[in-house]
Amino acid sequence: MNDISRRNFLFTSVGATAGALLLPAYVDAKEQTHAYEGGLLTGQPKPLRYKSIPGFLSEEQITPHHTAHYGGALRGYVAADIKLQAGIIEGTDMDSSLYGATQRARTNKANSVILHELYFDGMTAKASKPAEEILTAIKKRFGSLEKWAADFQASAKAATGWAMLAFHPLNGKLYNVVSDKHATGVLWMATPLVVIDVYEHAFYVDYKNNKTLYIEKFMEHIDWEEVGRRFKGIR
Repeated sequence: MNDISRRNFLFTSVGATAGALLLPAYVDAKEQTHAYEGGLLTGQPKPLRYKSIPGFLSEEQITPHHTAHYGGALRGYVAADIKLQAGIIEGTDMDSSLYGATQRARTNKANSVILHELYFDGMTAKASKPAEEILTAIKKRFGSLEKWAADFQASAKAATGWAMLAFHPLNGKLYNVVSDKHATGVLWMATPLVVIDVYEHAFYVDYKNNKTLYIEKFMEHIDWEEVGRRFKGIR
């Protein structure tokens, strides 16, 4: 399996989007030290580690984003999941079009939950540097950290929803990926490492229509320690 363990293969194969639930590859608490503790498990929004990120995002920007958009996605996921599960357990029939819409809604909302959690948890107030392991992987794939950063920003500027650095376990390659909707754009089985939300609701309070400045500032506030943990969890 190209040096990928069966355990990681199983975790990542349930973890891509383009139609599947996007789940990090380090969600198994029994075998991983960095266990998943987010909304898909608890049913409650994962608390923010900060109220604001000085010099980047204000409390007025972050709070409604976390409460309305992330929290709203979680509520939508829970409602769709309960509805689908009840239909299975109780054996009730659902109109085919409604069933399909509810299935798609659950996937869309679940992916939104995970992407928001990765986004919020992946930022820090203080600038940091990538650890040697992830830095080496980035240099091997992109040539240098600077070349990766330039391509990542180009991806983010081109996106209308999300951009991310993702690791693909089957070929061991890193990819900068553009995703314009929660349920499309991400490589099957890939695990997001760096995630930026580029929907307007993520930056408009602080940056108005200056998306480029928001993206540039984001690069200064990547929590590379968190990125390193994510990368280590899937290696």
